[in-house]
Amino acid sequence: MGFLSTHTKEKLRRTISPRKGSIISTCNDVPKGHFPVYVGEMHRRFVVPICYLNHPLFQELLHLAEQEFGYNHPMGGLTIPCNEDYFLTLTSQLSSAPTALSF
Repeated sequence: MGFLSTHTKEKLRRTISPRKGSIISTCNDVPKGHFPVYVGEMHRRFVVPICYLNHPLFQELLHLAEQEFGYNHPMGGLTIPCNEDYFLTLTSQLSSAPTALSF
């Protein structure tokens, strides 16, 4: 598995850093090596592996999130501005192709 660039790490750190009273700071159900994201109009919560951050398609979603929300996400965690069907399709492809994750 590859390493995250310094820019990607900093972007993620600023994006999902727990804030007092945020959902992330009160939930302990995220396993080590994973992080929560909120997707779609209903802000459905998903917990995804950190290794997805190395994949260019997931990095595109991070870029979209940055463009739409900046670093102030309404749910207190990373909000992905795409529909749930697209997100589920993407994560399904990422999880079924582990070799594609080693950049």
